[in-house]
Amino acid sequence: MSVAGSGHAPGIARRRVQPATWAWLAVFAALVFLVAAPVARLLVSSIQDTETGAFTWHNYAIAYGPARNYAALGTSLLYAAEVTVVSAIFAVPIAWGVARTDMPAKSLIRALILGAFITPPYLGAIGWILLAGPNAGWLNQAWMALTGAPHGLVDIYSFGGLVLVTALYAFPYIFVFTADALERVSSEMEEAARILGSGTLRTILRVTLPLVTPAILGGAIVVFLDTVALFGTPAIIALPARIKVMTLVLWEFFEFPVRAEAAAAYAVPLILITVALFAAQRAILGRRGYVALTGKGGSRAELRLGAWRWAMFGYGLLVVGLAVILPFAALAQAAFSHAWGRGFSWDNLTLGNFRYLLFTDPAARLTIIHSFVYSAATAFIAVALALAIAYIVSRRLTRRTGILTALCMAPLVIPGIVLAIGFYAAWAPPPLALYGTAALLVLGYTARFLPIAYTSCMASLRSLNPEMEEAVRILGGSQLRAIGSVVVPLLKTSLVGTWLLVFIPATRELSTAIFLVGAKTRVISVMMLDLSENGSFETLAALGFFLLGVTVVIVLAGYKLLGRDFMLRRS
Repeated sequence: MSVAGSGHAPGIARRRVQPATWAWLAVFAALVFLVAAPVARLLVSSIQDTETGAFTWHNYAIAYGPARNYAALGTSLLYAAEVTVVSAIFAVPIAWGVARTDMPAKSLIRALILGAFITPPYLGAIGWILLAGPNAGWLNQAWMALTGAPHGLVDIYSFGGLVLVTALYAFPYIFVFTADALERVSSEMEEAARILGSGTLRTILRVTLPLVTPAILGGAIVVFLDTVALFGTPAIIALPARIKVMTLVLWEFFEFPVRAEAAAAYAVPLILITVALFAAQRAILGRRGYVALTGKGGSRAELRLGAWRWAMFGYGLLVVGLAVILPFAALAQAAFSHAWGRGFSWDNLTLGNFRYLLFTDPAARLTIIHSFVYSAATAFIAVALALAIAYIVSRRLTRRTGILTALCMAPLVIPGIVLAIGFYAAWAPPPLALYGTAALLVLGYTARFLPIAYTSCMASLRSLNPEMEEAVRILGGSQLRAIGSVVVPLLKTSLVGTWLLVFIPATRELSTAIFLVGAKTRVISVMMLDLSENGSFETLAALGFFLLGVTVVIVLAGYKLLGRDFMLRRS
């Protein structure tokens, strides 16, 4: 008996510590560090006394005591709601025109919408300050010159201006959801409605829109949540206009003296709002009333608009012109000018702004290097971690894969600005004392963009038949050998695409960086905000153009690897 018992014990021990179990423990520990610990620390900080550590509601009293902080919450919700409505007005007609009609120059419109998508919202806001700043903006100067009016026509430093500028860089989300749905749904029901005598407008309102309403609402929820947590555009437009929104109040808590606990308390409702709306999104997109969206059968005939197709093209060109063409023109003029206010003239043209950034100012050059190095490191870590998690989950290597998915996707329902505050609360103080280090910034970025990497890796692994991995195992290879010799080579192109999907938004991320950046780890997004506060629009525009140029090159590489709209569809 004793011999049998001793013979079985090692086998039991080996079964309990399988490589898959070690892998699960390793990625679980990484997710706890990146996601669970910061969120838990945020929640604990909101109800903890700074000095004694005792339970208290005092932090909530500080956060929501002043009436202006309540007003900022209401203003943020109104701001997000109006941006969502305007974004839908911009996006839905263009999506219908591109997906279901014979509208001309569809590829041009798609390319310009992609341009709006990859433009950092705060850079677009700068472009609109150059266009519609009171009296000094291009549009206002043209209006005064034409009419002799003493004042400009528009004032970007207003609530309406804030809504418009934000919507111009948020509408691509709704466009992608809606265009994708319209391209999938069969046009047979619309054709049947027209055969029965229904006009084009009636068919759109009674047939087409109901079919894609869940997709429109799904995109609208993403826009709403993104707007509530947006920091850059409000900091550039709302702050000078004395419009208070939640993100600006959160930033005020980090001014000296830092009140991180009050910021944590003020951020908790953002989490609750986000979780509630994502639950609503899942319920909406989980409906089966629009099953035609996922069907493979049926025709998708183009609707002939006749002369109206040019009106449709004109509307699309107007929207993308406001989002891309006009702001980029204003930024280009400022980037290549000694003084942007002097307008176009040969003696005002210069390359000095770019020379200053890339060669003259070592601090600016270091900032640019920081941005790309940190973003590259973030992309490598996020892709490696996401691939490990996705492999464990998709191949069901252990029983407890659900918790990995939940932790990995949690940052999706936590606004970036809130996650950054959680990181600050958890890892800035001792014992790790990471504040001001590159490690804190890279880890914060990794947590922020991990859901993008995970969903992309999961989609890739699901398309890969596991039989070849099993063949490696049958021939005596280990699971790790199977991953290295089969999975990674076969997914090489997809992994490069995933890397790009993380790298591009990381280079322009501001909401996370503004709370975690230190004096020696400044990045482009924070530098742009500093330049805007100083009124150095020429240098700022040059920096923005440099960032956009690098982004465009990367997007073109992704386009070649992964096909049309890889940024839009896979993000």
